[in-house]
Formats: sequence, structure tokens, C-alpha cells
Amino acid sequence: MNPARIDAYLRRLGAGRPARPTADALYDLHLRHLRTVPFENLSIHLGEEIVLAEERLLEKVVGAGRGGFCYELNGAFSVLLTALGFGVTPLAGRVYGAEGRLGIPYDHLALRVRTVDGGEWLADVGFGAHSHYPLAVGERGEQDDPGGTFRIVEAGPDAAGATGGGEGPGAGGDLDVLRDGQPQYRLEVRPRVLGDFTAGAWWHSTSPSSHFTQSLVCSRVTEDGGRITLGGRTLTQTAADGTRAVRELEHDEEVLGVYRERFGIGLDRVPTVRNPGKANPNG
Repeated sequence: MNPARIDAYLRRLGAGRPARPTADALYDLHLRHLRTVPFENLSIHLGEEIVLAEERLLEKVVGAGRGGFCYELNGAFSVLLTALGFGVTPLAGRVYGAEGRLGIPYDHLALRVRTVDGGEWLADVGFGAHSHYPLAVGERGEQDDPGGTFRIVEAGPDAAGATGGGEGPGAGGDLDVLRDGQPQYRLEVRPRVLGDFTAGAWWHSTSPSSHFTQSLVCSRVTEDGGRITLGGRTLTQTAADGTRAVRELEHDEEVLGVYRERFGIGLDRVPTVRNPGKANPNG
């Protein structure tokens, strides 16, 4: 990642280049990413190829001014953080669905980030509604955040009776990430690389059982700590206190205008769902 591309990424975030890769710098970049780079699955419904290669991700997020889903957002963010001197390890997760069932392997990509001031953090700018700031990986108590109250806990056995685990002495087992007392995803502690997630990204972008193929979403954190989401033609604006305003957009011009003005995404046509139907609760 050359200096010009780093500067272009930081301009997209409205951030200056941090002097050192500290926890404060990570906090700032994390929140700016959530505010400026939307969580969206439009490529799936526009027939655009999703490629988990660093250059292609940067072309999309930085060059084209788009967002993406977890593999793309956390994948691109990992490239930026690494270029800025942070220690970054991709981790695989499985998302909790209905009745506590876990999703497919490589269901989610999150980042373990080390800073020069001694911290280790769970950074995740690709899970939709989640923490606004990184979470301390080693903390087992509650972590208050504008996005809710979070806990990272040691995971129990899965449906097969396995607890997972890393490599080497003291590596520990899998971790569950909870939001407001509800498990969000199970995180493996074994290091991964971006290419490991190719099968998961393919499944989520092609399978009739994936909720990503059955619905349209474009969402980001707002400057006041709330969230704005365009789900198909339904525009939902959620304030920081949780109050919601919902309205239906009737005309294509309105939909395209919201994509352009509220998310910075210029489209020449309104996306339509490629696989309408009931979403799989395990997605």
C-alpha cells in the first residue's frame, strides 16, 4: 500500500495520518470508518464480482467510494492499519442465528489489533450494528460503548462438543462476543489470512440460504451516534437514544438520491434483490 493510497484512504475517513499506532489512534480511525464507509451488500444484487484481494478491496473502498460487507470492510481496514504500523491479525467468526445456532465456518471476519502502547483490541467495522469503538480483547467484564454493552467471554462447547482453540501453550479457546447480553458471534483465536475467507464470501454472495442474497442493506453510523439504514426502499433513521423514524421511498429518484447524499454511493440504477425470500436465521 503506497503512501498516496494511504493518504487517499485517510481522506475518505476525514482523518489525518496518526503519529504513532496507539489505542487512541485506533479508536479514532474505527469510529470514522463506521461513519463514512457503509456496511452494504449492493454488489451482490448489482452483479458485481466480490474479490478478496487487497488491491481489489482498496479499489472498491477508496477508489470507487463504496462500502461492503464484513470481508471487504475489515479486509480493507486491515490493509490500512498494517500500513500505519499497527499489528493486525485477521480472525474468523461464526455468527449466532436463531435459537443460538452458529453459522457457517468463516462466516465473519474480524481483526485483532495490537498497538504500540501495549493494547490488544477487537476491531470490527464490518458487522453492521455493533460497537462504535474497538473492544479490549483481554477484558472479561462489561465494556460500555455507544453501540451497547459488550462482553468478550470464553466460549463453551459448540454443537459438536468442541471448544476450539489457538496454537501453542496458553493460546486459549474460542471467544464469544456479546452485545447487551446476547451472543453476536463466536470468534476463533487462531490467526487467519484474507484468502481463507474466500469460501465464506462466495457462500454469502451466492447461496439462496444466505440472508445477503435475500435482502438489500446499506447502513452506517451517523455523526450523532445513531444509525441510518436503507433496506431496499425502506429508510430507517435511528437516533442515539434508540428512537426510530421509518419511511418508504416510492420513486427510484428518491432511492438513488439517498444512496448518493447519505452514503456517498453513486448508482445509475436501483438495485433489486436477486433472491427474494425468507432469510435463513443462521445467516
